[in-house]
Amino acid sequence: MIQDVKFVDIQVGDKASMSKTVSEYDVYTFAGLTGDFNPVHVNAEFAKTSMFKERIAHGMLSAGFISAVLGTTLPGANTIYMGQELAFKAPVKIGDTVTATVEVIEKIEAKNRLILRTFVTNQDGTIVIDGKATVMKK
Repeated sequence: MIQDVKFVDIQVGDKASMSKTVSEYDVYTFAGLTGDFNPVHVNAEFAKTSMFKERIAHGMLSAGFISAVLGTTLPGANTIYMGQELAFKAPVKIGDTVTATVEVIEKIEAKNRLILRTFVTNQDGTIVIDGKATVMKK
């Protein structure tokens, strides 16, 4: 269910999250949609020779879960994604369960804008992506 939190009701410190287990299907589908067939994502034999020793999910796949939280939960419907800073801190492997979290850190009343800390953790609590987003809430 998609929420539509009114701008006036959003407070600094509000948080929302979603979790997803990343499957092989997700990785191949993302590769097909984006055209990013980097062998570290789609070729198990190649990936064995990489620094990760196995296939990893695309960083932007995990970053997409941040977008899902922003567009469906906090702030929800009628949110305009204006900018995103991302730092990829650790790999996401096929089978990992990741949790994307957004937290309101600043509210700009005059422009109906929010600054949010955005981060994604894996099932061990390791931060795999850290960042900051700017959104406008209509």
